[in-house]
Amino acid sequence: MLLPEHQEGNIFRRKILAALACLAAAPLAGCLQPMYGGVGGGQLRADLAAIRVEPIPHRIGHYLANDLGFLLNGSGESVPPRYRLVITVNEKVQSPLIDTITGRATSGTLVVDAEYKLFPSGQDTAVTSGTAFASVSYDRSSQRFANLRAARDAEIRSAKVLAEQIQTRLATALAGRN
Repeated sequence: MLLPEHQEGNIFRRKILAALACLAAAPLAGCLQPMYGGVGGGQLRADLAAIRVEPIPHRIGHYLANDLGFLLNGSGESVPPRYRLVITVNEKVQSPLIDTITGRATSGTLVVDAEYKLFPSGQDTAVTSGTAFASVSYDRSSQRFANLRAARDAEIRSAKVLAEQIQTRLATALAGRN
């Protein structure tokens, strides 16, 4: 147990450390700007809302397009599109664990990569492009419906991860243009 004089010394040391931390951070105060915030009138938010996601084939493409639509324009406002986003999705399932008695896979790993390109409306020169990756594991059992549901859940989770990666990369590219 600390004596009262030691508690006062600890409080004094904490105050000194806090003051030194504030002094050390003061020169950086003007260097950092919020990516989505009020600096520049929210232009980045308006640019992201003006991205139209082209239809993406397959079920995972449907999940990805929905998640991106929400992340890019979660307000639901009808904004005239200034950009179009084209995404190609490739997915494969790997079975890293096999039951030695039954010979069945006990787990699966869904590996998905999404190649994206952002074009200004009416142009064929990409503003930015790249590839986002997601790897999601799920358990398999002897029940067929449970396996189908687990695989679908893995698709939903991987689409969410891909959407967040793509949204962040698009925001970075558009912020650099402004």
